[in-house]
Amino acid sequence: MSTAPPPAPAARAATSTAMSPTGIWRRARGFLIVVAALLVAGIALASLHSGSHHGQFDPRSADPTGSRALAELLKQRGVTTRVVTTTAEATAAADADTTLLVTEPDLLDEQRRVALNTAMDLSGGRTVLLAPTGRALAGLTPGVRLKGTAHDTDLSPRCALPAATAAGRASTGDGLRYTTDLPLAQSCYPSGSAATVLRLPGAGGADTVVLGSGLILQNETLADEGNAALALQLLGSRPNLVWFIPSPADSADGAREQDKSFFELIPAGWGWALLQLTVAAVLAALWRARRLGPLVTERLPVVVRASEAAEGRARLYRKAAARDRAATVLRESARERLAALVGVPPAHAQDPTALLPAVADRLTDAEGDLTGLLFGPAPSDDAALVALVDHLDALEREVRTS
Repeated sequence: MSTAPPPAPAARAATSTAMSPTGIWRRARGFLIVVAALLVAGIALASLHSGSHHGQFDPRSADPTGSRALAELLKQRGVTTRVVTTTAEATAAADADTTLLVTEPDLLDEQRRVALNTAMDLSGGRTVLLAPTGRALAGLTPGVRLKGTAHDTDLSPRCALPAATAAGRASTGDGLRYTTDLPLAQSCYPSGSAATVLRLPGAGGADTVVLGSGLILQNETLADEGNAALALQLLGSRPNLVWFIPSPADSADGAREQDKSFFELIPAGWGWALLQLTVAAVLAALWRARRLGPLVTERLPVVVRASEAAEGRARLYRKAAARDRAATVLRESARERLAALVGVPPAHAQDPTALLPAVADRLTDAEGDLTGLLFGPAPSDDAALVALVDHLDALEREVRTS
């Protein structure tokens, strides 16, 4: 039984350098563990900041500064609360059956303040502005002036507004104060000479309420004094409540921020942090990188000379009596060498119509049977095979020396 020849050096080198799945896992597991830890941390942080965490004065937030408790009380009284974040949504929702609460009127730019003021005048409903200052007062409630801050937190109504008289003392202080000379305006919960709650009547049953402080809306202070009663009276007078929480895009600064590129939006300190992280990553890569030294010659288990390989192959052909296979190999090799000598392209070396005329032109005596020699049948015995080898060698020598 014959043994298979050893693998070629290239195959053995590929086999020796191929990395197994275990080796790949050992190299990559540190990186994969870090990535998995970052993903878990990101998911945990996202879950902690989702759900009931929506921000200050948000009716969806159960945080101490949120307003979810007030929204639930309004729901029990049949008031539908809807949150909007753009001026277009707020103006579209304003009507006679709606109370519009604006939590951050100072955030609106001039164009949006004009649009909101027009919708307020035409709606016939109620608008509640939370702690407006400066340009917001001039654009939304002309005639109302800011008078500083109130130092007392809990104040008495001291006015004839039904919502205030029903609620009694409330936490309307600890915020802004306002004064106005507008006729029919009702100034409530005064601190000093200025009011912390103003009601300004409008045309067609519409009115505007200015709140200097949002304490009466927050979860943590809703149960203090008459805060819940005052908030329900001010925000629950209509069946619908639109809770307008302006987004940064509604402000002039927000519009400018949207025009900035991604790199302009990155704070200056983050650039240095990114540079430090890049340097750390490069150093870590250099530390963990594979050191490539000079090539190492691999000691092969067996080195076989070409002559010995040829002799071994010949013995196998002889043992199997494969004269036809041996003759085919000898003729193919001879045809390739002759084609190179006579200028026939390698692709046509095995084509008798291309090879035979070119070989015949190089011979001084072309009477020999070139077709039988180069493309003939297999030898019938070993002697004929040896004779075929001699004739092929003679033909190649003659062509080479011609």
